[in-house]
Amino acid sequence: MQPDNAGKPIRCKAAVSKAAGQPLEMEEVEVAPPRAHEVRVRIICTSLCHTDITFWRMKDFPAMFPSILGHEAIGVVESVGDHVHEVGVGDAVVPVFLPQCGECADCVSARSNICSALPYRPGVMPRDGTTRFSLAATGEPVHSFLCVSSFAEYTVVDVAHLVKLDVVGPAPALPPEKACLLSCGVTTGVGATWKVAAVEPGSTVAVFGLGAVGLAVAQGAKMRGAKRIIGVDVNPDKFEIGKKMGITDFVNPNDIAEKTAVSEGWGKTVVLGVDGSLAPISVPSFDIMRGRSVTGSLFGGIKPKDDIPVLAHKYLDKELELDDFITHQMGFQEINRAFDLLTQGKCIRCIIWMDDDYGAKENDGA
Repeated sequence: MQPDNAGKPIRCKAAVSKAAGQPLEMEEVEVAPPRAHEVRVRIICTSLCHTDITFWRMKDFPAMFPSILGHEAIGVVESVGDHVHEVGVGDAVVPVFLPQCGECADCVSARSNICSALPYRPGVMPRDGTTRFSLAATGEPVHSFLCVSSFAEYTVVDVAHLVKLDVVGPAPALPPEKACLLSCGVTTGVGATWKVAAVEPGSTVAVFGLGAVGLAVAQGAKMRGAKRIIGVDVNPDKFEIGKKMGITDFVNPNDIAEKTAVSEGWGKTVVLGVDGSLAPISVPSFDIMRGRSVTGSLFGGIKPKDDIPVLAHKYLDKELELDDFITHQMGFQEINRAFDLLTQGKCIRCIIWMDDDYGAKENDGA
C-alpha cells in the first residue's frame, strides 16, 4: 500500500555540494514524487567512496553544481511510480550506479554488465533527463549524482538502479551498514577477481592501492584460491588490515626499485576506476603482443540484480568479510568529517547514518 504522501513532494535534509572542494552544506530540499519506472527511497545509511571525492574536487564537467553526491547506500522503499513491480513499499533496497534493465542485449548477455538501454546521463534521471531535487527555499534545481544521490534523507532512483535485498535486518540477518558496502566498493573489488580476472587457484595476484576496492580485490583473490597476494600501497598502515583480507606480501613502492609485471602469455591487468586527472594509459605494444592483456572493468563486471544478493548470502555464510571495512561511523550532520577522514587516508569506509541521534562512533582499532 502506498503511503499518504505518495505522489506528493517530500521535504528533507540533504548535504549539497555547491562548489568544487568546498564543505557540503546541509540544506532543506524538496524531493519530487517518483515518475514511471522510479522509486522514492528513504536512506537508512550511506558511505563515502573515493568516486564521491573525485567528483567533489572537480571544477568542470562532468562535475555539476549544486548537486547531491553519494552512491553507496541502503534504504527502504517509500513509494513507487507507475510500472514498478519488482519492489514495493517497505522493501529494503540497495541503490547502484550501474543499471540492469534485464531486457537489453547487454543485460541478457553474460559478456557485459553495462546496460545499453539506460546510458548514464550526468546530473539527471536516466529516462527523462530531469532531476527530482530542488532547494526548498528557492526552487533551484539540484543535480543528481550517478543516478543515486544518497547524501539525502530521501532520494528518487530508477528501478533499474535498485537491488532488492530480502536478508537485511538485525543479526543474524544482514545489518544495514554491511549491506551498504555492497552498493559499490566491496562488490567492485570482489567482482573483479570473480568476473573479470577469473583468478585461478594457486595464482599470484598484485593489488595496487589498498583502499576499500583494493582490499576487496585481495579478499576476492583469497576466496578464489590465490596462493600469493601482493598488496602495493604507500601507506604501511594498510598492511595490518590487508593481512585480514588475505594479503601475503606488502610492498611500498617508495622503498624499492623493482617493478612488478604480469606474466607473458596469460598475465592480465584489470583497471578498476580512474584517477582524478583522467590520465591516459600507455602500454608498450611488444608487451601486448607477447600475450599480456589490459582490460577495464566497471563495477567489477558485476550484474547488480543478479550478483549482489549472492554476495549478501556469502556474508551471512561467513565466506565474505565486511565488518573490517567499516572503520568509522557517524551521524549525517558530521558528513564533512567523513570527507576529511577519507581524503587524509585515515579511514577505509565511514558509515553515515541519516539518524543524527546515532551520534559518533568509531570502531576499536580504527
